Amino acid sequence: MQTIEFPMRRYSESEEIDYLIVGVGSAGGVLLQRLARAGFKVVGIEAGPFWDTERDWVSDEVGSHQLYWEDLRITGGKNPLTLGANNCGKGVGGGSVHWAAFTPRFHPSDFEVYTRDGVGADWPISYWELKPYYELLELEMPVAGPPWYPWGDPHSYAFGPHPMGGVGNTLVRGCTNLGIGVSVGGPVAILSGSRGKRPHCIYRGYCIQGCKVGAKASTLITHVPDALAKGAEIRDRSMVSHIYHDRKTNRVTGVSYLDQDGTEHFQKAKAIIVSGYAIETPRLLLNSACDGHENGLANSSDTVGRYLMAQAGNVILGRFDEPVRMYKAPPAHALTEEFYETDPNRDFARGFAIQTVGPLPIAFATQMMAARGCWGWGLRRIMMDYNHWSAFGLLGEILPWPGNRVTLAEETDQFGLRVAHVNFDLYDNDKKLIEFGKEKVEQVMRAAGATEIVQEARYAHLVGAARMGKDPATSVVDGFGRTHDIANLFVCDGSILPTQGSANPGLTIQALAARTADYLISQGTKIFNSDKRDMTSPPVRRELSPPGTHGTGVPRLR
Repeated sequence: MQTIEFPMRRYSESEEIDYLIVGVGSAGGVLLQRLARAGFKVVGIEAGPFWDTERDWVSDEVGSHQLYWEDLRITGGKNPLTLGANNCGKGVGGGSVHWAAFTPRFHPSDFEVYTRDGVGADWPISYWELKPYYELLELEMPVAGPPWYPWGDPHSYAFGPHPMGGVGNTLVRGCTNLGIGVSVGGPVAILSGSRGKRPHCIYRGYCIQGCKVGAKASTLITHVPDALAKGAEIRDRSMVSHIYHDRKTNRVTGVSYLDQDGTEHFQKAKAIIVSGYAIETPRLLLNSACDGHENGLANSSDTVGRYLMAQAGNVILGRFDEPVRMYKAPPAHALTEEFYETDPNRDFARGFAIQTVGPLPIAFATQMMAARGCWGWGLRRIMMDYNHWSAFGLLGEILPWPGNRVTLAEETDQFGLRVAHVNFDLYDNDKKLIEFGKEKVEQVMRAAGATEIVQEARYAHLVGAARMGKDPATSVVDGFGRTHDIANLFVCDGSILPTQGSANPGLTIQALAARTADYLISQGTKIFNSDKRDMTSPPVRRELSPPGTHGTGVPRLR
């Protein structure tokens, strides 16, 4: 993978910059690029390192743990979440450096769940308002996919699909034998053919360990290089500890952060965008409590931290007589969304998708230990059979519940900051959906010809905890990510999602960031010195960036 060298712009800490972005992940990377292109003075502060993919990333499961956010967090509840490798990234690019890059869109129904089904919440925006940004990001990443995608808002993809792997073939066979529609070859943000200076996928199997090849999209390689070239600055290995607020003006003024040596710094800013994702975003807002905002910034509704969501992510594994070699393809490259929408014949609301997954040997061993309790020689026997197993993932919608929330624990981290306490429970609708979905996935696996089936219960994809909405009494931000309480404080990441659907959220998060960036750019300097009454909604912008500005390689700073 080519590395490009250029100097990074350095702003003085005494200089009041235009936008300060906390977290340079999926949303933060897109925002950084857009705002820098528009000529704003913008700085991104990231708790993790600025990755050099050649130096830092390895083709090894164990050696990739540095990609994940594994700092102390406290979990609780009747059905506690497992945090870390499955759903949290740390470093420039955030979780997008170790995601599977599966990029289905949310359905139109996901934006009006309460209106349609009487559960969850409606979004303050519609699918149709976000659709142009879905189309935009699918070209910028870009996304490889089938020529026709039949679910939700049916659409096609500009870039051709990947060849099928063995695990995809088993899903297709199982669905076909049961008369279930299935999509093959994507959608996945991994290059099926070379583009610019980025090479195509070589199907080496280490997609979620950090793609050394550069075929998989992450904001580290798709948006950050362009942001830096246009004058943005990134301060990595810097942990934001507090957002400062001026009570007289009811505006935020800057942030304090600690560098890797523990030295505290302060950066002034005219506006702040928090893009720390579903745990760190509410944690920072709560840790920034001050006079006038004693319960945390932007928390007059007592909604910051509430309505945290994960998706049901059970993995169903089946053994086949013939070799499958499930690592020989992007982990997620085939799926069905036939069970995505609410079915009145079922005794629960909403639905689920079935996707291929491709656990590598250590992950596979861990799943087998959980599913079968095997150890020692029994585990060794299973591992000798690794190439004969196939794995499907249930991706089911768990509804937003106020008790599923992030609060502050008494424990502190290495910087002396109170860490997040994450409470999570499953409710009746969630349990019914998971049981039905699990049985349906097992049926598909049997129909594909599996001779033995086991399953591991797990979660995937955290979102929520700073939800968007029209009513300031029940939400944290509006449809553009602007906090209801403070005019120059924004949140833009997966935490603002009111519901989560049964689709991987990465594409939606980046599409929302592009839409928010358009809004900020359209307002110009009004963001910095006006209240919300002066704001207007921008027209939808659909033009693409000039060719060659994305995916040109990983920047090396000097």
